[in-house]
Amino acid sequence: MDLTLTKTKVLITVMTYPHPSESHQELVCTAGITEAQKWVRLYPIDYRYRPKEQQFRKYQWIEIGLAARGAKNDDRKESRKPDLDSITLLGNPLSSANDWRARGEIIDAMPHHTRTELEGLYTAEKVSLGIVRPTEILDLKVESVERQWKPEWEATLKQFNLFGDQPKPLQKLPYKFSYVFRCADTGERPHSAMIEDWELGVLYRKEVERLGGEEEAIASVKKKYLDEMCHRSRDTRLFMGTVFPYNTWVVIGVFWPPKSCQPGLF
Repeated sequence: MDLTLTKTKVLITVMTYPHPSESHQELVCTAGITEAQKWVRLYPIDYRYRPKEQQFRKYQWIEIGLAARGAKNDDRKESRKPDLDSITLLGNPLSSANDWRARGEIIDAMPHHTRTELEGLYTAEKVSLGIVRPTEILDLKVESVERQWKPEWEATLKQFNLFGDQPKPLQKLPYKFSYVFRCADTGERPHSAMIEDWELGVLYRKEVERLGGEEEAIASVKKKYLDEMCHRSRDTRLFMGTVFPYNTWVVIGVFWPPKSCQPGLF
């Protein structure tokens, strides 16, 4: 660990679906916004293997020691290698139960871009996190993928499961979900971006269990994401980030307050 660590307060806004790791059991790509209103990526974090008192939730402030750079060769602008033992939770998550004020005041103050602008910022400055406000969500595309982890990851998961108390086995999602959308820069061809948000994976798994079938679960997920989170009454924003080491932009979270919750109208 880099000895030059800076204690930083971060509002967690993004947690992606876990994936296996040879060195950390499994990892969750986590990102948030600092008190200075800057994006920061915390990686690697073995979230499900952290002590309960360190398992933060989305829209919860934490304090954490961060190195000046990302892990290994990760030179993306926002990436910081975290000191996992330093994670401290600060109060309860900001709620959206009554209104979206606490979350909205922070998100609205961040820069918003088009998809094309984000791609240009990555090329020029290695910017790899940002917010897109789509003008139209056209579809939630669902495609079948491999149902099992690749053999080396299966071996990794089995190896770690031999030791100590373990969380539930990490299930691979058998489908890839992608938003098809337009934003202010979109020409004739709309954008498409895979969704890596942990909440989508959890929702899909719960709906399979509740409804008893994959087709029914997919229909329920599409209804939630298209008819509720992207309804015309919502001011939907997409949190987007790149997949290391490629400049591939994916959706890593969705912010969907009512349109009535505009700045100054809370």
